[in-house]
Amino acid sequence: MTRLIASLVIVGMLLSLSGCGSSTPARPAAPSNTTSQDANAVLFRAIGLVGTPYRYGGNTPEGGFDCSGLVGFVFREAAGLSLPRTTTAIADWAGKKIERKRLQPGDLVFFGTRHVSHMGIYVGDGRFVHAPSSGGTVRLDPLDGAYWRKRYLFGKRVLH
Repeated sequence: MTRLIASLVIVGMLLSLSGCGSSTPARPAAPSNTTSQDANAVLFRAIGLVGTPYRYGGNTPEGGFDCSGLVGFVFREAAGLSLPRTTTAIADWAGKKIERKRLQPGDLVFFGTRHVSHMGIYVGDGRFVHAPSSGGTVRLDPLDGAYWRKRYLFGKRVLH
């Protein structure tokens, strides 16, 4: 529980600091308030599910989650967005692919060796929430961890 609270505090700080000034030029089109609100809702919903058991094919907090079930549940509940059910279908679905260095909180991250086999939700500060494996629980992991760094394929922005 202490890790969950610490994670929520970190995400809150990142979100509040994200509006601070920078020297980068302005983008042609700024995201709408709805997008920012949706991204915040997605982050808090996803982080709130940390500790939920993994279950293959699972897509509810009560029954547990697999990786695509977690992502689908969070985006449906927090942003009203219905995603396809499988990781591969979500990877092929609409949304702009993004380089790792351009990830923003609320973006999807995809992993695999030759093809997409796992996904999660980027929360900022180089970390993502996901449902990793049988016997595990929904958790926060660093993208730079040895296992995930080697398997990272791409990010995808589905909140416009």
